[in-house]
Amino acid sequence: MTDRPLIGVSTYLEAGARWGVWELDAALLPAGYPRLVQRAGGLAAMLPPDAPERAAAAVARLDGLVIAGGPDVDPARYGAARDARTGPAARERDAWELALIEAALGAGVPLLGICRGMQLLNVALGGTLVQHLDGHAEVVGVFGRHAVKPVPGTLYAGVVPEETSVPTYHHQSVDRLGAGLVASAYAVDGTVEAVELPGEHWVLGVQWHPEMGEDVRVMRALVEAAG
Repeated sequence: MTDRPLIGVSTYLEAGARWGVWELDAALLPAGYPRLVQRAGGLAAMLPPDAPERAAAAVARLDGLVIAGGPDVDPARYGAARDARTGPAARERDAWELALIEAALGAGVPLLGICRGMQLLNVALGGTLVQHLDGHAEVVGVFGRHAVKPVPGTLYAGVVPEETSVPTYHHQSVDRLGAGLVASAYAVDGTVEAVELPGEHWVLGVQWHPEMGEDVRVMRALVEAAG
């Protein structure tokens, strides 16, 4: 690929992050994300939280967009009462990433949501979330693995046609699907593991963390769509 597509990846905004001798507020992104973009043939650009009204201008400069994993989506965003097991709200990040998703959908920019990113895509289109799944993040801070089975005939099945074992870390999931979304992969227990928006534009969300594995197919498909 001569001209590598520019893929924006949303980031954390963390107070008091520590590295070396420093303890400062920082925009953070686990290195697995840009490395996966690079391995898939793209150029990675970090998108720290910003004013939502600037999202369209940011997306206009991108060839593709990734909404990364992270904290739980604020239940107020989908009209639900907060479960005691739901994590603290990241309202600034919610607002920024929802604006990025809206801008990407409006402009037809290829979009990949990863874990929280898939959940936020669902919420952006009017869907709801299950706020806690027992046993889906069994060891704090450690990724697990489980099988994911594609739904034949979907975009995702065209990218990964076989059942695969994927790296996973989550305790929330899609409940009611957002407008236009279809489920394109499931876990053995019936949890929705991928969603997509059929149509002329490339829009996919996956519940697991491809940046923590060796399989680049999902990200490569985004990069190819962005190119």
